[in-house]
Amino acid sequence: MRAVIQRVSQASVAIGGQVKSQIASGLLVLVAVEEADTVDDIAWLAGKIVRLRVFNDASGVMNCSVQETGGGVLVISQFTLFASTKKGNRPSYSRAARSEVAIPRYEQFVAQLQTEMGRPVGTGEFGADMQVQLLNDGPVTLVMDTRARE
Repeated sequence: MRAVIQRVSQASVAIGGQVKSQIASGLLVLVAVEEADTVDDIAWLAGKIVRLRVFNDASGVMNCSVQETGGGVLVISQFTLFASTKKGNRPSYSRAARSEVAIPRYEQFVAQLQTEMGRPVGTGEFGADMQVQLLNDGPVTLVMDTRARE
């Protein structure tokens, strides 16, 4: 799995002009699934995201997690995170999992995040044409990949 995590002051996702989910302060998570992803990858990534200390404490130091601050989490599926631009000018998405594999794993990831957070998280709609709006706070943007656990 690959994720781009952005600390936001606010974020929302709309489908067909209708807002599906929105959060105030929290994390916007763009996530992609590949065929080889396992339950262990889902658990590791969800746990890391929930415990990332990227929110300021009383001293202004990034020392608090989204869980500790009570912030929201908005998860958007984005297969293009596995784009390969090695050859030519048209990206290849061959590393991204097919929908029959990706959808259940994406849903497991969302469920795992909700379990870790102890509350619901917002989502887009897998495979839909979505319009995502965000106000990146900081800016703080991190990239995580379960194949390169740093």
